[in-house]
Amino acid sequence: MKNEKRVLVTGASRGMGRETARYLAARGYRVFAATRRPEELEGLEERLTPCRVDLRDAASVRELLEATGPVDVLVNNAGYGLVSTVEEADDALMREQFEVNLFGLLRMCRETIPGMRERGGGVIVNISSFLGKIGLPLLTFYNASKYAVEGVTDSLRYELRPFGIRVHSVMPGFFDTCFARSNLVTNPLTFAEDSPYAPLVAHLAPQIVEQINNGDDPEEVARIVAEIIEDPDAPARRAAGAKARYFVPMRRELEDEDFEARVRDYYGL
Repeated sequence: MKNEKRVLVTGASRGMGRETARYLAARGYRVFAATRRPEELEGLEERLTPCRVDLRDAASVRELLEATGPVDVLVNNAGYGLVSTVEEADDALMREQFEVNLFGLLRMCRETIPGMRERGGGVIVNISSFLGKIGLPLLTFYNASKYAVEGVTDSLRYELRPFGIRVHSVMPGFFDTCFARSNLVTNPLTFAEDSPYAPLVAHLAPQIVEQINNGDDPEEVARIVAEIIEDPDAPARRAAGAKARYFVPMRRELEDEDFEARVRDYYGL
């Protein structure tokens, strides 16, 4: 199956990004797999080209697009999760979370949109999270960055619709990827024995790690991304994985206080 569309996937060396890049390449797309570690992608698929990028650096993003040339589809997947309380986070930790999860995504959009607009169409898929709709303690900064991605998605849908550019988000729950091992960054102050939040960390952190390590197959996300690309009438956003399919509809249906009570009960908070 050959497909002439050119797809750029960020955060493609591991987890959902890697699976999405491989899946789309196997379906015949010409895939540019962007990551800070392109050597981890060598030899995966014939139609997959590893590319180096640092989303925190605007010049690096511009160089990436100069190297790939025009793309038809952008999959903004790169991101990580900061595990920290608000009280114990310094400015550097806070800024880095948003530099990658939000500003890196916006830099990628800024560089790809002109070409899509000039060609009269394109697709942007933002890999968000069910935590872009649902708050959890210890993940405030990650939550906030993903809430922001959802806001970007909503606004860009209006902004780019006149140019034939579709914008969507995928909201994964917890997936069995290397995320808990490699993409969770913990604040040592929050995890210190003398932290005032030590009881919360001891109770909640193991639950989250266990749910990630025993989560869904990341191929589900790859499949949903392909469906969005190939369906011009795809919905604005799709939930992926059991946790997202459980919590996201509940969030829409319940009042804030009732939903908060459900989350507290579910996680024993």
